[in-house]
Formats: sequence, structure tokens, C-alpha cells
Amino acid sequence: MFEKDLFKDKIVLVTGGGSGIGYTIAREYLKLGATVYIASRNAEKIEKALKELSAFGNVKSAVADIRESEQIQSLADKIKEESGRLDILVNNAGGQFPSAAENISFNGFRAVVTNNLIGTFYVTQIMAKTFFIPQKEGNIVNIIANIFRGFPGMAHTGAARAGVDNLTKTLAIEWVRYNIRVNAVAPGIILSSGLDQYPAAIMKDITASIPNKRMGTMEEVAYPVLFLSSPMSSYISGETLYVDGGNHLWGDQWKMWSESLT
Repeated sequence: MFEKDLFKDKIVLVTGGGSGIGYTIAREYLKLGATVYIASRNAEKIEKALKELSAFGNVKSAVADIRESEQIQSLADKIKEESGRLDILVNNAGGQFPSAAENISFNGFRAVVTNNLIGTFYVTQIMAKTFFIPQKEGNIVNIIANIFRGFPGMAHTGAARAGVDNLTKTLAIEWVRYNIRVNAVAPGIILSSGLDQYPAAIMKDITASIPNKRMGTMEEVAYPVLFLSSPMSSYISGETLYVDGGNHLWGDQWKMWSESLT
């Protein structure tokens, strides 16, 4: 489905591209001919990823914290100076921790919402105003989570990701006049570094609520991102594609968490 040079001459920014799903998304864009910028607030992680990803194509890196609008503007300026344009933005950066809602501190809730929702808005607006709106062309894919039936065990990120889901729909309508498409991918339980914070008790039965009884792979998230940012999806905007083996439709989401978090 994906031709070798599908993204030739395209400039792509992947936030949180230093590890996990973001790293895999960046790698797949590189393999299809794109120039890819990866950004992360962790300098050591991003430099390691830069060295590894260079084997696949033209990759550039930047240390940037999506919670700091000044750093994001500096990143936009860097991309403009080096590449002159940006074609695709993948908002992948974020973070959370499992907790029962009553145990989440005010600071913890604020930190996750700031990272996952406010940070995503900062990046999206700055890249749109710097590139997509003046260009009258752009493509945005937001990585969220399985929030279809709430997110028991992670109320903070559920609230933040639901905000990004609505932002996706809203911007798809507001910015259609600029020829900007905005979509989202909602991964389910994916075998990645994102599981490192999960308690051992949860990991033991983590596939119980998934219809096909397995976790997804990072490539299985990356491929829909490529599709949604490619010409093959040119008539799709404002959609959230769930990549979770049907998990959002079936299974007791809370049972997985309840014994270890309460």
C-alpha cells in the first residue's frame, strides 16, 4: 500500500519521537522518504534516537518541552530555517501514570493535563501559524488513547485525551479553509515503553479485556498514522481511528485496574 517514496520531499515533525510509538512512527516516515524532525524534552534519549534513526533516512532532532510555548516556537523557527516548510505534524508526546481517581494529587492531575492537552495545543497552534496556515496546506495527526468508554484507572489522561479528541474535530472544521486536515489515532494496549509504569499485577492479565487476547505492536499504530497523513486519506478529516483490536467496544476496562489501584 505504501510506495517507497510516498513521503519524498515531505517534512515531518514527530513530538515524543525519541522512544516508543513516536520513535516507530518516525522510523516508518523515514523509510518512505520523508525528512523527519524528532523532538523530546529528554536530550539523552533524543540523541540516542537520532543516531539510530539516521540509518533509515534524513532525520533531525531538537530538545523541546511541549509544555513550554517558547521552546515550541524555537523549534518552529529551527524547522523554518533549516527546511523552509513543514508538511505533517504528529502530536505524539505525552505521559501519564496509573492511579485511582481519588488518589491523584491536584499537582499530578494538572501535570498530565498540561502535558497531554495544553502541550498538544501549543504545538498545534504554533506549527499551524508558522507553517500550515500561511502555506494553505498541512496535515496533523494526534495520538490519543482508548477513551471511548472513559478511562478508568487514568482519569487525568482520559480527561486530557478527550480534550484532544474534541480539539481534533473542532480544528478539522475551523481549518478546512486553510486546506489543513486534522485526525487522531487512539491506540489501545500497545507493547511499548509506555507500559513501563504499569503495576506487575496489571501486566499479568493485561490482555484479558482485548477481544483477540494480545497487545498491539508499535508498527500497528504507525501504519494508520502514515495512512491518515497520506494522499490516500485526502477526504478524511476530524476522525479518530481506534487501533486497539476492538478493545474500545468490549471488555471490562476497570476490572484490569481495580485490584492493583484500590
